[in-house]
Amino acid sequence: MAGVLDGVDMRTKLAGHNRLELLLFRLNGRQRFGINVFKVQEVIQCPPLTEVPHSHPVVLGIANMRGKTISILDLSQAIGGPALDDPREKFVIITEYNRKVQGFLVDSVDRIVNMNWEEILPPPKGAADGTYMTAVTQVDDELVEIIDVEKVLQEVVGSKDDVSDGVIVDRAEELPQHVLLADDSSIARKQVTRVLEQMNVEYTTTNDGKQALDQLLAWLDEGRDVENWLALVISDVEMPRMDGYSLTKAIREHAKLSHLHVILHTSLSGVFNKSMVQKVGANDFLPKWEPDTLAMIVQDHLRQHAEERRARV
Repeated sequence: MAGVLDGVDMRTKLAGHNRLELLLFRLNGRQRFGINVFKVQEVIQCPPLTEVPHSHPVVLGIANMRGKTISILDLSQAIGGPALDDPREKFVIITEYNRKVQGFLVDSVDRIVNMNWEEILPPPKGAADGTYMTAVTQVDDELVEIIDVEKVLQEVVGSKDDVSDGVIVDRAEELPQHVLLADDSSIARKQVTRVLEQMNVEYTTTNDGKQALDQLLAWLDEGRDVENWLALVISDVEMPRMDGYSLTKAIREHAKLSHLHVILHTSLSGVFNKSMVQKVGANDFLPKWEPDTLAMIVQDHLRQHAEERRARV
């Protein structure tokens, strides 16, 4: 498993075609879980840990990794399960989310599988309420749960959700404007919509790229003037059924949607992101989670969109 990031170029091509690779692992019992390989730096036997007084209960301690200190979290306990016994016999998945590196203690690591995002499905309605499950898929006729890691990190590490004083200058435009948000993480949706609400911007949320595209097409069918009304699309990259890259490509290929301004907003920190943004035609790439930066980018574009609308009148 040490070479888990071998073949980054190949995985970049997969991401550009609505595909991904999942690292499968187990916590307690036979249930398998998955994580996008692009978020994984390496998988190791659990190293010696140093306990940190007064830390969150799921933080087992810190480990020294090549001169850097990272926190190791018991992923089973973090999602409401029993604590894993004897960490020395377990494995740690070193991940990078939102430009922060942390390790997740797991019982065992299975293998890497090549998947299509169309095979990654939202949980059954009601099944994900109050849980840490953001999507599901099937491998070898077994259910694989994909954990909402952003929710885990929000609860354990926390984050800044409010925009700093002085960042928001224009809280409303003369002309009504709307923002479409696509993200499969409930925590991420709440974080973004909190920023939009602080700016007095109306929005519509969707849970994946397919739902977002369907919403855009439905607005066109209703006869809505999408070009003038919809100022911005903010999309996650990793989403069930249709990822953010494929959503952006679909928007660019549609004659009545191709003009839309698209921001890809993701916890992925892979080096390929900027090149992929250019390849699929997105306007901006913004790593999660910086409310001030998001607010400034949204504010600037809303102002630009309003000026373009006035010029067309």
